[in-house]
Amino acid sequence: MTLTGASAVYGIIGWPVRHSLSPVMQNAAFQAAGIDAVFVPFAVAPERLAAALEGMRALQVAGFNVTIPHKTAIMPLLDELDPAARAAGAVNVVKNQNGRLVGFNTDGAGLVRSLERDLGCPPAGRRIVLVGAGGAARGALAALCRAGAAEVSVLNRTAAAAREMIALIGSESVATACSVLDPDAVAADFWQTRDLIVNATSLGMHGEEIAGLALACLPPAARVYDMVYSPPETPLLAAAAAQGLATANGLGMLVAQGELAFALWTGTPAPENVMRDALSRYRDRT
Repeated sequence: MTLTGASAVYGIIGWPVRHSLSPVMQNAAFQAAGIDAVFVPFAVAPERLAAALEGMRALQVAGFNVTIPHKTAIMPLLDELDPAARAAGAVNVVKNQNGRLVGFNTDGAGLVRSLERDLGCPPAGRRIVLVGAGGAARGALAALCRAGAAEVSVLNRTAAAAREMIALIGSESVATACSVLDPDAVAADFWQTRDLIVNATSLGMHGEEIAGLALACLPPAARVYDMVYSPPETPLLAAAAAQGLATANGLGMLVAQGELAFALWTGTPAPENVMRDALSRYRDRT
């Protein structure tokens, strides 16, 4: 597709941002949908975030993704927040609505969609162990509660952070029992009743293992999901596979949140499978 003076501009802000795969999959989707638009990366240093947002308004950038380290810092600088973004305490999508910058969070919904697609594991009624208490975990907990999980036990190196996250998120869902998991205080029968493990930390990205998970005690039907997608098989996923458990990495979540962002920006669903196929082709070339 040839870019013209009428082409809409979308992008992603982060620091750094060169590693982002969003331009690969969003540009493929725009082309497949026949939409006159381009998606580009914007490297924005933390101290320049406010100035960058004014630039987005001035340049009439139609929308953009937000990645590390801006997901939380951007919130007070926006004109409006979607309820899901407010609940998650983070923004990963911004839409420019006639000069008003509105923040959304598609990460949580992307996780739920990927659990359904890639693991055949919708969260409703599931007993889940969630690893982490940072920004990604907060969005995951909010989404799992909204999706009707029966129980979510949070495993984190700092129990106080896990309790704080539950107080912020878990109280919003009377249907989901949320608790802090002390792996030294639970017996094997606890693990034998878990349906799903979700890693919402960066552990595994550089070969780290996650302490406190009794994978060998999980039932055969349990599933393990790692939000990390590079490397494709983390130590957690390798250990789970060795136990014969179904696993998936975070690539499906990346695709799903991107599809949801595309729909928010354009008002039309993303072309089916285009983003995932674009990432596969890109990875084959690199």
